[in-house]
Amino acid sequence: MAGALYFSGPMHLFALQTKGSRVILIRNKDLLDDQDMPRKEIVLKMLDEAVSTLLDEKDAVKAWKRLVSPADVVGIKSNEWQPICTPPVLEDVIKQRIKDAGVAETNIGINDRGVLADPLFKRATALINVRPLRTHHWSGVGSLIKNYIIFTEDPSSYHDDSCADLASIWELPIVKGKTRLNILVLFAPLFHGMGPHHYSPDYTWPYKGLLVGFDPVAVDATGVRILLAKRRQHFGEERPLNPPPKHVFLADTRYHLGTADPQNIELIKLGWDENSLI
Repeated sequence: MAGALYFSGPMHLFALQTKGSRVILIRNKDLLDDQDMPRKEIVLKMLDEAVSTLLDEKDAVKAWKRLVSPADVVGIKSNEWQPICTPPVLEDVIKQRIKDAGVAETNIGINDRGVLADPLFKRATALINVRPLRTHHWSGVGSLIKNYIIFTEDPSSYHDDSCADLASIWELPIVKGKTRLNILVLFAPLFHGMGPHHYSPDYTWPYKGLLVGFDPVAVDATGVRILLAKRRQHFGEERPLNPPPKHVFLADTRYHLGTADPQNIELIKLGWDENSLI
């Protein structure tokens, strides 16, 4: 591998990743209803299939029992930025599967900007990292790596040089070695924008997918490839992200958090494949 995998689960899970970082891309053309809202039963089906495939398990609950145990305190690190937040329905099904794995509801929390003040996150033994993919004014992309910036006392201090050093956050004691699963949401990603709080529905599209893996760098790098392909398709020419999402690639080469090299990523595609862009 180009980088060392940053996963703290049992060693049999780590062993699955030693030949390359496995990333699951799953899509379902029926995900969104006529109001463009995700259907809960399909979200659960997608998550179950992705996690089962990631772990080579036939049963989703058995797979989750390999990720978390009844002794764990689990924080679901979400993302509340509007208008593209982590879908509440996805938060709900993640929480349900953690409960199905034997974790008490009182030991499961969901938070974003309040994690540092949240008693549950302070004592968490396991984290599930879940956020939507979008372009970002400071970092090029809103990534799984960047999702942990809220665990710092001064997030803006990481904005220099296109947020190049975001991967260093993963060394902080509050998160180090705790991440059991990374889920990048591509239900309707934002692929273009200008300014610090940019959003236009004209630059989103119903991709109807999830990227799931242990390695946040591999998952993010795969998401970046999809965004770049969409920009190429939409604009009819190469249109690099500005600023460049250098933090994703430096997470590999500088911080050894995981691998960004497609040659070292085992991408498994499930479900609807039309216009997958990768």
